[in-house]
Amino acid sequence: MDKPDDTAAVTGLQARAYKLAADEGTALWFTNALVTVKTGGPETKQRLTVVEILHPAGYAPPMHRHLLEDESFYIISGTALFESDGERFTVQRGDFVFLPRGSTHSFLAGPHESFRCLVITVPAGFETFTAEAGAPAARRELPEPAPIDDEVLAGIAARHHIEIMGPPLTP
Repeated sequence: MDKPDDTAAVTGLQARAYKLAADEGTALWFTNALVTVKTGGPETKQRLTVVEILHPAGYAPPMHRHLLEDESFYIISGTALFESDGERFTVQRGDFVFLPRGSTHSFLAGPHESFRCLVITVPAGFETFTAEAGAPAARRELPEPAPIDDEVLAGIAARHHIEIMGPPLTP
């Protein structure tokens, strides 16, 4: 079953099942990470987004909160330190993290290896944020590190109901 086109989203027809191989899905370079969109709003009638994200060792997004979405992480490989509303915890392969909408959070990928996770947001919309703030990936690998314009990122985030609350997490 190949991935459907966006006809269901436009016509309101029932979405249909599909499967993607490990190396399939829309690939984006987003804040020095590789994001692979597995499903999103058009395929799920705006119900959820599922993306696989590969973060470089030592990566940390700014402290932020999602105003519309619950966010969950299933850890595929690597380790990270998470903080949510002042509580810190370490995660590793096989762990699961749930961050309810409105929680202020960030994470810091471990220093020795990349951090790969499956991120699920409910409702859909996170994929449109990563597409606007990122760029199509030229290759399915981490991009060359580049500076991130915090003001531009904050503006794009605000349009997608995500508030940047502070700097990235540190150990």
